[in-house]
Amino acid sequence: MKLKLPDCFFIVIYMVSYSFYGQDISLYKQYNGRYDFIFIGNTLNTIENNSIPGLPSPPCTILTSSSATLNLNPMDVIESAYLYWAGSGTGDFDVKLNGLNISAQRKFSIQNATGYPFFSAFADVTSAIKSTGNGTYNFSELDLTNVISNYCFFGGNFGGWALVIVYKNNTLPLNQLNIYDGMQSVPNEIDITLNSLNVIDNQDAKIGFVAWEGDKNISKDESLRINGNLIGNPPLNPTNNAFNGTNSFTGTSNLYNMDLDVYSIQNNINIGDTTAQIQLTSGQDFVMINAIVTKLNSQLPDATLAITTIDKACNSKKITVNYTVSNLNCTNSLPALTPIAIYINDVLLQNTETKAIIPIDGSESAAITLTIPDSIPNNFILKFVVDDGGAGQGKVTELNESNNIFSEDVTLFISDVLKTLENLDSCNIGLGKGIFNFSNYEDSIKTNTTDIVTFYPTLTDLENETHAISGISDYAISSSPTTIFVKVDNGNCFSTTSFLLSTKNCPPTVHNFVSANNDKTNDTFLIDGLRDVYLKFKLSIYNRWGALIWTGNNDQPDWDGYANQGLLLNHYEIPEGTYFYILDLNDPNYQQPLAGYLFLTR
Repeated sequence: MKLKLPDCFFIVIYMVSYSFYGQDISLYKQYNGRYDFIFIGNTLNTIENNSIPGLPSPPCTILTSSSATLNLNPMDVIESAYLYWAGSGTGDFDVKLNGLNISAQRKFSIQNATGYPFFSAFADVTSAIKSTGNGTYNFSELDLTNVISNYCFFGGNFGGWALVIVYKNNTLPLNQLNIYDGMQSVPNEIDITLNSLNVIDNQDAKIGFVAWEGDKNISKDESLRINGNLIGNPPLNPTNNAFNGTNSFTGTSNLYNMDLDVYSIQNNINIGDTTAQIQLTSGQDFVMINAIVTKLNSQLPDATLAITTIDKACNSKKITVNYTVSNLNCTNSLPALTPIAIYINDVLLQNTETKAIIPIDGSESAAITLTIPDSIPNNFILKFVVDDGGAGQGKVTELNESNNIFSEDVTLFISDVLKTLENLDSCNIGLGKGIFNFSNYEDSIKTNTTDIVTFYPTLTDLENETHAISGISDYAISSSPTTIFVKVDNGNCFSTTSFLLSTKNCPPTVHNFVSANNDKTNDTFLIDGLRDVYLKFKLSIYNRWGALIWTGNNDQPDWDGYANQGLLLNHYEIPEGTYFYILDLNDPNYQQPLAGYLFLTR
């Protein structure tokens, strides 16, 4: 983005013969685009204030209000409106426009050669003028009645107001419109140099002036010159009487002691000119210049930039930004290698540039991969500025210098930090197998309620998103320990964790009643959680007299009421009654054997 002071209309002003206190005229506002301007306003004087030899002196009176009419075309759209008012004395800075209270936002002052003060005031009234539009504007509450008595004797009594209105119309050519203001008096000469122009001279180039205290009857050496050429707008503004109480926009000549004049300068500036010289002179009349407006056609590009997409990866500080630089609504191509500055939270990150010349209404798309510094938080503002070398200055003069920036809030995809899931254990149901319920982990592991949690039997399955576990309330494992892998997806990024499922040998449960009658209920001595769990167990059964009648282990069937030890070892059916068992688990966690009574019936 190019700062415009070096490339806009610089004003170099000097005065000859007299030195009056005031404020140098300087650039206030610049517009680039399909713009034009108009002045409306009116005087508060009822007659010209200077005396004419042989005629009575004009009355020392002044109005406190006056009106003017705005009549723009239907396609004219008001862009800005600035109110200037001025008069004799040190100033009245609170006035009304159509009944709306207006207070000065900027103030100007100046003195004539004998020390009498004059003032001017400024207010931005864009909102009010946009709201009202065409119609009559009544300016009031500027009361200089008690001031002018000290000014009438030398013809210094005056008051007036003007609206400088900038409007846009899409049928207009592309122009550069500048508003300059200050408060300087003309006697004898003011030279203004306009630098760094890029103009077409045959497209209605013009210059307008808001001036105070000019007199129709005093015309000594009054002139306006552009590049040394004397210009005028006869018969309203003859070349020897530039400040004569006229309004070029209405064609009236009774705008006593103020001028709202506009001049065509299209034949006084040539294509390719980079400067223009303006010279204002007045040999006798004390004339104050308050505002100057120029409209010159410009051939300029207009660079804009838009970020289209930002590609981000999970847990990565690298992003790829896809963007487009356009050159729309312009009158010239955008040069190749136009700089682009990239900022993170308004701190310069790096630079890039366009590759090729971008023609009128053309564009260029590109992508750039950025590495975000670790010091930058995961949420930041990414800003691209076209025509910016990195210090807020560019190298291309554009039609619009306020549309070079594109900003976007960026949030990196960072996986959530998951809490630790406790390992789970369950009773061994045989040969290391177990049944587990970890359904409560689905909610407890979430960072956000919208997270999607998935469980996998292997890390490869998680990475490939295959074989997800569905039965998390009764999940069976065939070996112990078994690792369960967990994926938590927040929609942009995912996190992983894991936990172990392990089986343990739980105490067996003895059912000490045997009904060996082949009814398939309690036909054998049942001990839950024993077989294929305690692989080295030894079970011994004794009769009531302490004689061993049966022994068994994991490789033998359950006791069914027959003997395999002692006198009855040939699988002799033993009688009903009470027996005693001793179960040695041969497990380091259960070093003491289990013992108890056993009841047999048939």
